[in-house]
Formats: sequence, structure tokens, C-alpha cells
Amino acid sequence: MKRLLSLALAVCSLLFAPLVEGAKPNILFIFADDMTYDAIRAVGNEEIETPNLDRLVRNGTTFTHAYNSGSWSGAVCVASRHMLMTGRQVWNAQKVANDRKAMADYLAKGKFWPQLLEKEGYKTYMSGKWHVKADAAKVFNVATHVRPGMPRSVKKAYNRPLEGKPDPWDPTDKSLGGFWEGGKHWSEVQADDAVAYLADAKKSEKPFFIYLAFNAPHDPRQAPQEYLDKYPLSKIKVPENFLPRYPYCDQIGNPHKLRDENLAPMPRTKHSVQVHRREYYALITHMDAQIGRVLEMLKKTGQEKETYVVFTADHGLAVGKHGLFGKQNMYDHSVRVPFIVVGPDVAKGATNEAPIYLQDVIPTTLDWAGAKTPDYVQFKSVQPHLKGEGEQRDYIYGAYLGVQRSITADGYKLIVYPKANNTLRLYHLAKDPHELHDLLKSGGAAAQARASAMWDDLEAVKGEFGDTLKLTKPGA
Repeated sequence: MKRLLSLALAVCSLLFAPLVEGAKPNILFIFADDMTYDAIRAVGNEEIETPNLDRLVRNGTTFTHAYNSGSWSGAVCVASRHMLMTGRQVWNAQKVANDRKAMADYLAKGKFWPQLLEKEGYKTYMSGKWHVKADAAKVFNVATHVRPGMPRSVKKAYNRPLEGKPDPWDPTDKSLGGFWEGGKHWSEVQADDAVAYLADAKKSEKPFFIYLAFNAPHDPRQAPQEYLDKYPLSKIKVPENFLPRYPYCDQIGNPHKLRDENLAPMPRTKHSVQVHRREYYALITHMDAQIGRVLEMLKKTGQEKETYVVFTADHGLAVGKHGLFGKQNMYDHSVRVPFIVVGPDVAKGATNEAPIYLQDVIPTTLDWAGAKTPDYVQFKSVQPHLKGEGEQRDYIYGAYLGVQRSITADGYKLIVYPKANNTLRLYHLAKDPHELHDLLKSGGAAAQARASAMWDDLEAVKGEFGDTLKLTKPGA
């Protein structure tokens, strides 16, 4: 009898093994807004408290050099998110985003990223910031609390604080609206939605894809008092690359006339930078707490082991570095983002220095789903890197409007300002991570030669991104 029972169990295991092996994993994509790459304690920022993101770092693999390639708009998030949905690189994505017929074609043919996963049997959920020229309710199976590009701001949030004057802004004042509009902080609402999605997904036979897009830590940077209290102003450091004013601001798109650059007074003061960085950190820590709620629900529902979790952001932010406050520049604080992957067979507590674009998450998730990546998707899966087999990109391209270009390769970054008499800036990122020392200012022959070679590389690759800007090489 025992022998027959053992045989029956063996047969059953063979019958059901393919179902287990063929099961598609769940995917939880957590997306922050305006979050620079190093605003996580576990990656080296000892000023900030991010216990739940730290847990992701410990339990997964962190890609330390993840980038957004640029923007055709002062609202960099628009370009970043259209790239994420369409799978096209920056200027190619612009052509789709600005063409109603092209966007309608994407929707009708199921070409948007969530739709590709839906075709693979996923139930797709979305909550939070959208900023894409398509109806989120038609792109996802479930879409709740679809948010605009930013919470509504008020005049008091700008040009502050002024030296010797009372600060008119109170991040905890719910009467000002912003993140408090609707009565509950938006980050808490987004976490509520995700918790509900996880409960609903537990009842479904389909795997889930959750697109959880926080507006935090975008301004207006409002958080409950308990989170502000974690950051006494006297303990907030002034960044090493602080400047009262960026020397080329008028030639690189005049960022000081942009909305987010006007949050703090000009010239910048160390005090104003400390105040804004305090509020930035508080909003991140508050968002981290909401992410903790979502991760706890993932565990509580028993779906944790079958789920890939990705945390990243649409782009970074300066918040006082280089005399800048926004993201309309080519410095690492604004183009680099956190990128953490946790899930089945992902190495724990690991780091990977391979240069990637945040939109590489598209083909990565399709790999997890066992699907082929469509030819129109211009990004590469990071799954080979997670398995220790990936080939590294030779370069990272960057662009902003027609006034800034960059290329990063072999530990160096070349920045080009076409409207500033083709001014070039060259940084050795490996030795100078804060981009303090422009190697071309010394006039050394080696620096000049490297800049010339990197210029040629930029010219050679920009066509891949749909970049038609004509550049004139200095000295040519």
C-alpha cells in the first residue's frame, strides 16, 4: 500500500511540476518622482532614514548606475514616463507622444508596457502619477486615483526661505492643499490602493502587475510633523557641490526661470538649501513608510516569494547641488536614479555597476513573464545582469531640449552646451563623483584628447535616440 501511495505521489508531482515551473511571477513596480539615486540610507546616505527601502537593498540587487536619458520638455517626468510606456528612447518617444494617431495606435494594438504584460496573462493595476497622453483606465485593467504631474502648489511654496524673514511655508498645513488635497496625504492614498490591489490579486488566478507611482518626493514637499522632526535643520549638510549660482544657467535652457528652480531664492543660500533638503528627506521617509505598508501586505497575503519588486524613480533632482534645484541638467544628481530589484533568484545584498536606463525594466519584466520583447522597444533587459551574464553598455547618452547633451563612458562624463559657444565640461566620475572638477579647465592635453574622442562618440550614437540636433565640434 505504501509503495502504491508513493508511486501515486510521484506521478502527481510529475503532472503538476510543469504548472509550478511554468507559473508566471507577480510584478510590483514602485515608482518615485524626483528621487535622486543616493537618497537611500543603505546606499550610503547617512543623513536620511529609509528603513523599508533599506530592506529592499538588503534583500535584492541594487543597480548603482541607472539613468534617465533626457527630455524634450522642462517637465522631465513627461519624457521619462512616455519612454517607460512606449519603449522608445527619448526623441523617438517624443514623436509618438506628440502624435495622437501614434498614441491611439499604441493603445489599440496593445503596445503600451502594461498591455504587453496583459497579453501574457497578467491582471494590471495602476495608482498614482500618470503624466502620459493616454487614458490610464484603458491602459490598465484597474486604475485608481490617477494623479496629475504634481499636487497643486501655492505661491507660498516659492522663493523661500528669505534671509532674515519668516518662512511663509508650513509643510504640515493641510489647508494649503497639495499632497493634503482630499483630506489624506497622497502617498498614504497610493499605499491604500496598493494594499487593496494585493488583496484583490490574492483572489485571482492570474499573476499581477502593479504600477504604483508616488508623486513623492516631488514638490510641494509636504509631510506630517513627525517626519520633519526626524531632520533637525542644524544637522542637514550643505552639499559639497553647493554653488550660489550655476555659471551657465542662461545658456542651458535658463532653468532659473523654470518652476521648480524658483522654489528657492537666487542666489542660493546655504540656509535655503538646508531647509529644502530637510523637507525633501522628510517626504521621502514618509513615502518609505507607505512602501513598508505595501511590502507588509505582500508578505501577509503570501505572495512575497512569487513576486519581483522593482523600485526606481523617473529622474533625480538637484535640491541645491551646483546652484540648481530642478532636474533639467546633465549632472548625476538629476539623471541618475535608484534601481533596486528583489525577487526569485535575485542575489541579496548585491550591487551591480552596469550602466542601465530605468526603462530597461520593460524588457526585464517581459523576460520574467516568459515573453519576447517587441522590436520597437529600444531598451535592454537587466535579467542577464541579475544572472551574472550581462554585457555592459559602452556609454550612457543624455539630452535636454536642444541646449544640453552628454555622454558617459569609461568612468568619464562629457557635457556639451551648444548655446554656450559649444562649451564642454569633462568630469572623471570615478574619482570625482560630485562633479566638482571640470578637467578641461586645466587645459591638459590628455583631457582635451578624451573630450574630443567622447564628442565623436556622442555624434556617432545620437541617431539611435532619434537625435537630429546639429553640433559643431569646438576647434573644428
